[in-house]
Amino acid sequence: MKRFLLTAAALALAGPAAAQNVAITNARLVIGDGSAPIDGGTVVIRDGKVVAAGAGVAVPSGVPVVDARGAWVSPGIFAGFSRLGIVEVDAVDGTNDASANGSPFHAAIDIAPAVNWRTSAISLNRAEGVTRALVAPDTAGSIFAGQGAIIDLGADPNPVSRPRAFQFIEYGEAGAGNAGGSRPAALAMLRNALFEAREYARNPARFVDRGKDAFLTRLDAEALVPVITGKVPLLVHVESATDILVILDLKREFPALNIVLVGATEGWMVAKEIAAAKVPVIATALADLPASFEQLAATQSNIGRMRAAGVVVGIGMLNDNDAHQARLVKQYAGNLVALNRIPGAAGLDWGAAFAAISSKPAEALGMGNEFGSLRPGRRGDVVIWDGDPLELGTAATSVYIDGVEQPLENRQTRLRQRYWKPTEGALPKAYDR
Repeated sequence: MKRFLLTAAALALAGPAAAQNVAITNARLVIGDGSAPIDGGTVVIRDGKVVAAGAGVAVPSGVPVVDARGAWVSPGIFAGFSRLGIVEVDAVDGTNDASANGSPFHAAIDIAPAVNWRTSAISLNRAEGVTRALVAPDTAGSIFAGQGAIIDLGADPNPVSRPRAFQFIEYGEAGAGNAGGSRPAALAMLRNALFEAREYARNPARFVDRGKDAFLTRLDAEALVPVITGKVPLLVHVESATDILVILDLKREFPALNIVLVGATEGWMVAKEIAAAKVPVIATALADLPASFEQLAATQSNIGRMRAAGVVVGIGMLNDNDAHQARLVKQYAGNLVALNRIPGAAGLDWGAAFAAISSKPAEALGMGNEFGSLRPGRRGDVVIWDGDPLELGTAATSVYIDGVEQPLENRQTRLRQRYWKPTEGALPKAYDR
């Protein structure tokens, strides 16, 4: 049985965390919208939401003040694609809720009830400045993985910010495998499901649910109705330029689809088409090797070139230790800044790079008015850093989620303290917490 270890600070926050007020002043302030940092900035959070951020912002009376003393202050990191909170040990079935190999349901699977705020990855990534995350299920036996959620990484038992926030599917090589062995089969499965969902929406009473023998169960059809009406985004994992064009073409048949491309290693090759279709991308940051046949044109300049073409691009961690290491997006964003120094390469400037791990993933999901930046009205997710947050050696010194300061202790910090000054004698006793 899996056992979770709680610190005293985490236990103190075990109830629902009430949104709070705080003002952070004298900051090198990052808004997270792509603009340059502001020296001497202030951000004010009231009732868990940003009310003002910038230079010359006055602090309302009665709001507690934190003096940043010139330190970098930014929005929390928004993990653009992850499986945080639904996996503890990948190879142990009892701790892995990412996929359901034996289930007759696919599109209907709702990942939100499985999100566990006590998984070790939550506290680790929170301590590294990750405050929100897109959490997606994985596929098993169908191109449809199910309904993903947006979560916060707070130390309280209410992690789900928005359940059923999107539908995730696999196309390309993975989708072909799940659909019977070919991309045409995957496309047929997708189109058939969308047609059936449209018919279900028109007359639910006439829908015949054939159970495990059906292409689409009643619950699957019901889950796809908000997808075909555009109320819920359809996230499609696709890598090759050819497959991207196939997915974009779906909008001719189903114009209301709100498509978001995930991965898109060869997106730069069809960036103009992606931009023209007004389809955002949550991209793998630094894929530069032909790891598969559908990634032959991989280049680190992918994100820079797509952005230059007018595509909204955020960074995600698809198939890159996505259940544990969302914090690495900071390093990837920093590498995209450094990429500008290489002749012929296309990276991002600092403001755009930070936006790619804060506001842009939220905007891709249609949630930019709530998450990802320090613009007024957004959630009060704020991080104080001891240096440039895109530099590898920088650490978070304070993390706020909805204006509530969070504990930064995690398993790694406890191990560090345990072995900081080893002494001779018996082996250390087991944790008593």
